[in-house]
Amino acid sequence: MQPTTPEPYSAPGKAVWPTVAVPGRPGSAPEAALAADERAPDTVPADQPVEEAVPDPEPTYGSELLNELRAQIAQFVILPSQQALDAVTLWVAATHLQPAWQHAPRLAVVGPAKRCGKSRLLDVLTETVHEPMLTINTTPAAIFRSITDEPPTLLVDEADTIFGTPKQAEKNEEMRGLLNAGHQRNRYVTRVVGNDHTPHRFATFAMAALAGIGDLPDTIMDRSVVIRMRRRAEGESVKPFRSRRDTPALHDLRDRIAAWTRPLLDEAADLEPAMPVEDRAADTWEPLVIVADLAAGPWPRLARAACARMVAAEAAAEEDHPSSARILADIRRVFVAQREVDSLSTDELLHHLRQDLEGPWAEWGRNGLSPRELGSLLRDFDIRPGNVRLADGTQRKGYTRNKFLDAWRRYCPTVHPVGTGPARSEG
Repeated sequence: MQPTTPEPYSAPGKAVWPTVAVPGRPGSAPEAALAADERAPDTVPADQPVEEAVPDPEPTYGSELLNELRAQIAQFVILPSQQALDAVTLWVAATHLQPAWQHAPRLAVVGPAKRCGKSRLLDVLTETVHEPMLTINTTPAAIFRSITDEPPTLLVDEADTIFGTPKQAEKNEEMRGLLNAGHQRNRYVTRVVGNDHTPHRFATFAMAALAGIGDLPDTIMDRSVVIRMRRRAEGESVKPFRSRRDTPALHDLRDRIAAWTRPLLDEAADLEPAMPVEDRAADTWEPLVIVADLAAGPWPRLARAACARMVAAEAAAEEDHPSSARILADIRRVFVAQREVDSLSTDELLHHLRQDLEGPWAEWGRNGLSPRELGSLLRDFDIRPGNVRLADGTQRKGYTRNKFLDAWRRYCPTVHPVGTGPARSEG
């Protein structure tokens, strides 16, 4: 019998889960799964054959444990989606297999304001993850000196007090570097120790959960399973978390998860699951998908559905983030609107960017995006201004179209197709 899926106190409507690619199951594509999940069964065109759903593998004891863990988390916190709840459940279980992983996914628990449940989720994580290490007022040196071959799980609350402003971020650059390096195995920091100042390598590899208001630095978000929390709406309720009452049950569940995962360490290390995403997103989500495959039952399907949906949502959010590829996409639109001219002066380019009512550039800084700020945003993509010749024959500081071509193809390929030369007018 397939285990039932527990519901949170304030349960969303029942989700119709799509067919998702699973190792050893030919014919199940993530893209088709997402498309199928967007429509009700009775809206499938009559002339389109209905693909028969592939049954889930037989559930294991691990599947029962994940079901129980998911139900426990849902008692205390309302996650923004069922996929987010599944992802957090798998992330917690993955902390108990850290020696098996090549990459240590971060869990970024972010929200737009206070009272979104971020700290409460961290309370529950503290009682269920492997060897929790709270890093409140902890120095980076103390953290990497605490990381061993079986690393702790780092838990950072109020991360906005560390990275919330440029001044804070600059002051805590070493912490950001530690969190970035620790995402991948065999990334070390070297420090001198002892009276004779002997160089010593310290490991940085450890899974970490960070909670805070607003987004974390881009380099951390890019290495994270991102959970975007929201305030509870009217009618939504959760069970209050009380350490004295609730901790024993959570510790018992934690210990049973640890006992289940311990014999699976070598098997987990050898698995290379089929993933619905690529590159760094695949690196980050792979431990969660492996845990799901080990548990079997519905979890391989749910894990891949959560991965595909949540990674796609973050990719869409990235386009709207002014400090990332948004500037490239908007400049691409400017060059298209100007009939793919060879170059634009800095002043003209800024004028068009500020005219976009849907863009952030008119309100960027005190007086709108400045030439210096534009240069700073583009420098990360190795694009710099220079002397350009304009259509009227004059020379001014500006940007040539050909300097953007590689970045446009890499970071915003869907905005407008990029040719190798300027567009030719017709007629």
